[in-house]
Amino acid sequence: MALELKIGDREASVKLVNREGTKATIDVDGIEYEVDIIMVGEGIYSIIHQGKSYNVELIPGNGPKNYHVNTYRSSYDVSIVDAQVRYQQSRSKDSLDSGDKIITTPMPGRVVQIPVAEGEEVLKGTTVIIISAMKMESEYRAPADGKIKRIFVKEGDSIAGNQPLIEFE
Repeated sequence: MALELKIGDREASVKLVNREGTKATIDVDGIEYEVDIIMVGEGIYSIIHQGKSYNVELIPGNGPKNYHVNTYRSSYDVSIVDAQVRYQQSRSKDSLDSGDKIITTPMPGRVVQIPVAEGEEVLKGTTVIIISAMKMESEYRAPADGKIKRIFVKEGDSIAGNQPLIEFE
């Protein structure tokens, strides 16, 4: 299973390809690395790659999927970006105020209710669609005052992640 890691402004796909004892093959954005890795202390790892030794310290950050990572020369803030994190980001206030013309959801789910119609004028914050995903119902609201240009789905539809749901003029 691949993990998406956010390291500063960069996102990387990281996958453990193989592990036997302390030897591991790790794929980072399609490039495989052969490493020897061992935990030498609480949150401290020794990694050998191509004959060079690296020490890495992982310090838990302000959330269960956030870490402060220290190496000999650098420090990084690292976050694991999984489906749950993407879902929570999409539900944040900033995403509702972004002024986007199309509402999508990052998670697959089911359309529960669409309380608006094409051509209808709506005010910012008006609930325009309710989606059930991850055993939770979420209301998606109009990002700004405007008119519903197009509704791509109907109540009861199963939807894919990032599928266009409603477009505004």
